[in-house]
Amino acid sequence: MLGLDPGSRTTGYGVIEYRTGQWRHVAHGCIAVPPGSAIAARLRWIFEGLSELIALHRPAEVAVERVFVNRNVDSALKLGQARGAALCAVPHELAVFEYAPRAVKLALVGSGAAEKPQVAHMVRTVLGLEGRLAADAADALAVALCHAHSRQLARLAAAYDAGSIGSGSTR
Repeated sequence: MLGLDPGSRTTGYGVIEYRTGQWRHVAHGCIAVPPGSAIAARLRWIFEGLSELIALHRPAEVAVERVFVNRNVDSALKLGQARGAALCAVPHELAVFEYAPRAVKLALVGSGAAEKPQVAHMVRTVLGLEGRLAADAADALAVALCHAHSRQLARLAAAYDAGSIGSGSTR
């Protein structure tokens, strides 16, 4: 599974996989565009970088952080364009799931208002990573973990509805 934190200057990515009953870290990092690049060049850089990552890791699903719009419309527009370039790099056969920043923080830290250091700490703890993580890479891994939790919860709910789990059910 590939998690993405799109940005117009730096796009974070995180790859995790499910093995032996738990989620494990595969790779993480940032696609950083060359300083001073025009927006068209930045978008191409993001698209090509993510295309290479997807070809290398072959994720089954992609989870992307939704655009957070603050007061600066120009920044929101550039972020939206970076997100679009990232999404265009995803082959049509891969499912894409979107999560709001507050939902990611809530799923990982337990508070939708968590700060970036708290998110990075939980990512390191859950995945057993040592050392410092770049903020964008930590956010991307957090998006991937949020999606992993969401998928696991959906599977449990489906199993419960089918009557294969639960205590004393008379269905």
